Amino acid sequence: MRILGLTGSIGMGKSTAAAMFRRDGIAVHDADAVVHDLMRRGGAAVPAVAKAFPEAVRDGAVDRRALGALVFGRPEALRRLEAILHPLVRRRMRRFLQQAGRRGDDLVVLDIPLLFETGGERFCDAVAVVSAPRLIQRQRVLARPGMTKEKFAAILAAQMPDREKRRRADWVVPTGLGRRPTRLALRALRRQALARPGRRWRPSLKVA
Repeated sequence: MRILGLTGSIGMGKSTAAAMFRRDGIAVHDADAVVHDLMRRGGAAVPAVAKAFPEAVRDGAVDRRALGALVFGRPEALRRLEAILHPLVRRRMRRFLQQAGRRGDDLVVLDIPLLFETGGERFCDAVAVVSAPRLIQRQRVLARPGMTKEKFAAILAAQMPDREKRRRADWVVPTGLGRRPTRLALRALRRQALARPGRRWRPSLKVA
């Protein structure tokens, strides 16, 4: 089984690329979706978040906006939150990989926004980075509800620069030319990925 890491900076089209992989029948582990599930009412992360950030938990669920305000721009608080979330997310990733291995999948995708920043590439056989011109990225992000230029700048400052992600990637997928070129690039990438040996995954791999 080949494990492909999928990542990219904010507004670069990673969610669109992940959706295209799914439509082509490839199993995708969505780290953001896992975090949402962990912090919903009854989620596994809620008790620990409530202990560390009690003002961010309301009606048994984590208020992501309130939590963001508590950790954004505060490295120590962010590290505390990551210490809670990362082991839980990786446990779910391990379960995903085990299930895919039992199914006999030949390729799976780990959709992780901060893949390089968190060292997640060590679990992958190869990494694809989605990228678009800075102007297109800016237009996409600023069109989001509640987004401001200041918030966009702060998010970029917290992420690895796009040029460094492209340098580290095995493949760079351009997403600024429209959906059809992106889809064609992803399908070509899939063929190339399947031609590679899948060496890194084994059932005993520790991801916690």
